[in-house]
Amino acid sequence: MEIPQIVIDKLNTAKHIVIFTGAGISAESGIKTFRDPDGLWAKFSPQELASMDGFMKNPQLVWEWYAMRVDLINEVHPNPGHIASAEMEKYFDKVTVVTQNVDRLHQRAGSTRVLELHGNLIENYCSACERPYVKEIGKTEDKSIPICEHCGGYIRPAVVWFGESLPMETLYEAGKEAEAADVMFVIGTSGEVYPAAHLPIQARSKGTFVVEINPNETALTPYMNVSVHAPSGVAMPAILEKYLAQRKDI
Repeated sequence: MEIPQIVIDKLNTAKHIVIFTGAGISAESGIKTFRDPDGLWAKFSPQELASMDGFMKNPQLVWEWYAMRVDLINEVHPNPGHIASAEMEKYFDKVTVVTQNVDRLHQRAGSTRVLELHGNLIENYCSACERPYVKEIGKTEDKSIPICEHCGGYIRPAVVWFGESLPMETLYEAGKEAEAADVMFVIGTSGEVYPAAHLPIQARSKGTFVVEINPNETALTPYMNVSVHAPSGVAMPAILEKYLAQRKDI
């Protein structure tokens, strides 16, 4: 794997970095999605496990799936891609992570400014009255669905399900950050889930230098300034190391 020199040159004059991540960076930590064909839940469709209709038809089934996912993310750890992304905060004026992932591994790695486009698995709220549910989820054998103590509604995870809109305020803020960034890293995303996938294209149209980090070509590859075809756990530490070796103020 070779890091193009232009990436380092751009970082040497950059003040604002945006890191846009998808499922690929979490996969490097061992987190599978419901699309994995060998998964325990492969016999269920995404609409059964990740939609309000599916939840209302079988709330206990959906809740058990999400409780299992919480247990899973509690067992895994941020990988070198997450860690290198967080370490960039030491060297640039502003680093913003925009993520489609719901596992909060970026925060666990040390990133302090994270915009979650699809919500997260850690927080929960009532599906009826929408009050937050603050009790801890997971880590127990009892996976029965919690009930809201205020209205009796079912508690649901604070993730964006199929058929639901992304949080508009977060999406708007992510767009502003992408357009204002000097360099944007696009990590581990297929570029097929909109409107999030439009952010790198939006950024480049405003002059942001956009670098794709992905082992494979994606729908976004033709729109990138540079594509580094490697896992983020390899590429991001290498980029940071090369940048520090050539940093102008050292």
